Amino acid sequence: MPEIELSTGTITYRDTGGHGPVLVLLHGFLMDASLWDAVQADLAADHRCIVPTLPLGAHEHPMRPDADLSLPGVAHLVAELLDRLDLQDVTLVGNDTGGALVQLLMADDAVRVGRAVLVSCDAFDNFPPGLTGKTLVLAGKLPPRLFGLFMRQMRLRPMRRLPLAFGWLTRRGDAITAAWIEPVTSRPGIAEDTVRMLRAAAADTAVLQRAAERLPRFPRPALVVWAAEDRVMPPEHGGRLARLLPQAALRVVQDSYTLIPLDQPKQLAILLRDFVSSGALGPQ
Repeated sequence: MPEIELSTGTITYRDTGGHGPVLVLLHGFLMDASLWDAVQADLAADHRCIVPTLPLGAHEHPMRPDADLSLPGVAHLVAELLDRLDLQDVTLVGNDTGGALVQLLMADDAVRVGRAVLVSCDAFDNFPPGLTGKTLVLAGKLPPRLFGLFMRQMRLRPMRRLPLAFGWLTRRGDAITAAWIEPVTSRPGIAEDTVRMLRAAAADTAVLQRAAERLPRFPRPALVVWAAEDRVMPPEHGGRLARLLPQAALRVVQDSYTLIPLDQPKQLAILLRDFVSSGALGPQ
């Protein structure tokens, strides 16, 4: 994958190229760009898809020691990536913690963002989200070496499928989640970054509540896509986000947990294609 040197370190990203509308797809905590593989494959024929692997625990290169790995710090990194790649009129899409990053950029009225899509994500007071997020924040109090050892148990499928791990995040994507565990368990620098991220999250749990106060000022089209059976991101948060945004539509996806790009990639790709082509979606 291509690499780019940003202010806090080097990140990798995928770029399908082409001259179609640009979508930037953001993943969540302890995930990488592969979250979007099936959606990207569907959309790449008529869209340019850019999918970064952000420093959220499954990244390749450790960040600089002074890097700001708080949620706002990583959102700033996304804005820097858009600037460096000179992307205009972007459809910014985020799932899980990636959706939290999209909200922060919407709240700051990032000028390169033409449309925004929130896909079953952290919002309001649900940060860190659910049992999974709260467990990770507690584990983040460990020194990085011990945190890496703690995460090694997630190499075992029965452990990954627990509700406090990935069990309530995806119905069908276990093979991909297994690969996400490898960097934090095998590279000390990644474990150090991950612990820093978790501790920053624990230090500011109201960050998305503050962002929500500014979302009604987002002046461009938005789409909220939520999993009907989500156990980590409360389904009522989807409707609440859609009501906050002046030009938003809400779509509910069946037979999926939080990680809709893994559980229902075809349906999500259809929704994204329709949204980008129309600029907005009417009431369902």
